[in-house]
Amino acid sequence: MTDAQETAADSSLRTTGGAPPDDVETAPTPLLEPRDGIPPVIADEEALAEMIAAYAAGTGPVAVDAERASGYRYGQRAYLVQLRREGAGTALIDPVACPDLSGLGAAIGDAEWVLHAATQDLPCLREIGMVPSRIFDTELAGRLAGFPRVGLGAMVESVLGYVLEKGHSAVDWSTRPLPEPWLRYAALDVELLVDLRDALEKELDRQGKLEWAREEFDAIASAPPAPPRKDPWRRTSGMHKVRRRRQMAVVRELWTARDKVAQRRDVSPGKVLSDGAIVEAALGLPPNVHALAALSGFGHRMGRRQLEQWQAAVDRAKALPDAELPQPGQTVTGPPPPRSWADRDPAAAARLSAARAAISSLAEQLNMPQENLITPDTVRRVCWEPPTPVDEASVSAALASHGARAWQITQVTPALVTALT
Repeated sequence: MTDAQETAADSSLRTTGGAPPDDVETAPTPLLEPRDGIPPVIADEEALAEMIAAYAAGTGPVAVDAERASGYRYGQRAYLVQLRREGAGTALIDPVACPDLSGLGAAIGDAEWVLHAATQDLPCLREIGMVPSRIFDTELAGRLAGFPRVGLGAMVESVLGYVLEKGHSAVDWSTRPLPEPWLRYAALDVELLVDLRDALEKELDRQGKLEWAREEFDAIASAPPAPPRKDPWRRTSGMHKVRRRRQMAVVRELWTARDKVAQRRDVSPGKVLSDGAIVEAALGLPPNVHALAALSGFGHRMGRRQLEQWQAAVDRAKALPDAELPQPGQTVTGPPPPRSWADRDPAAAARLSAARAAISSLAEQLNMPQENLITPDTVRRVCWEPPTPVDEASVSAALASHGARAWQITQVTPALVTALT
């Protein structure tokens, strides 16, 4: 970034939080092109070793991004990894051809990794051996700084004055070979990530929020992998229509059968059978293949063999003894849904109402989203079972027990003490 661009970006940040005033005419924003062209995709161990040596010798933060094939393939594995570092340039790696990137992870492990929406990419990077010790999340930084739009393209344009190429975010990144326009798009995702990081660091420091951001980044980098979801079939879209336990069993059997097929074929489960079709079968409880074929989602394009496989799943659910049917609802730890509080505990409902109003007001003062100031779940838990006695020490301890960071506790505790009393 040139001195002129840096001055303009800093001025834009200072005056508008990243957006020019409506009455100011702005010059057309230039479309960004890769500074070093599009690098060849690294797809063998020799090229990978050369790239690792170059990145180990590079300096400063490392911009990191990953592309998945959500909606096309089973799971959330990475199909392309992009990096950029001062002194090493941009690298594109095929993690299918090079599935073990632990050597790269070790070579840059002590550097700060700059990611946009880090929690989306870190799980798939961890699978291939890339685990950072320090991160800077430009999306989260934008939220804390009060930017109204925190997508990468929007932030690069408003802060740095460049337009990123659009249109390839939802493509099938498992395609081989990857088309050149896709590779250009992927390279641009890391082109200015470090420049964006530097500008956001200045803005967070100006607002007095830099240490807050660092606490958030440290929490993300040190968080353990998420445990597997219990009863993932309960997240089937349209599940709220399914009320009877026998119908729930049909959802469970069809979801499980679909998941096995999707995993075996390495395709997205939605491409095997839609959630809507699963719910239709659960509500209809078809007695045979003919009745199943008449339901939405099991149309004429589905072969007899497929229909028989889904009907078999329905039949298994219908044959289960009552004792093996799923119970309604998930086992939930913590407070009940807030909509039931007024009837179950009016005092708790009043505490929650006061706490929500206080948090909303404080978030507005601090110019950040409420959920980044403190998670709604934490607020609910503290309001449902407040500490006794209610004072700053006890509320601070309660917030800490639910995972709140030190900066959040400092900001939120006084407001919650007032709301709880």
